[in-house]
Amino acid sequence: MADTRRRLRSSTVVLGGMGVIAAALTSCGSDPDRRCVDRDSYTYEGYKVVADKNCSGGSGSSSGKGRKTSSRSDAAWYYDADVSRGRADSGTFSRSEAVDRGGFGCSGSGGG
Repeated sequence: MADTRRRLRSSTVVLGGMGVIAAALTSCGSDPDRRCVDRDSYTYEGYKVVADKNCSGGSGSSSGKGRKTSSRSDAAWYYDADVSRGRADSGTFSRSEAVDRGGFGCSGSGGG
């Protein structure tokens, strides 16, 4: 009976440890949350969220600052924002800054 109890505890510790490691790795390696916003629409509530098709790039920007200029709006990806009622605020337009904010297990170093 003691062997069974001991084996069960060991399995629990190993599985729990693997979960912690997986959480640490995914929190640092994943893309930050992003919204496509109209940079010209800022009010005290934040930027107006627009359709993703208005922003360029797939998993990040390949055109400088993530902008796609059109005659209607100046749309760009806005990362790690608080979104409420179609408005995004308290985020950043810099993808690298959003990633550097880090999570559990991230070093947070990098500077710039």
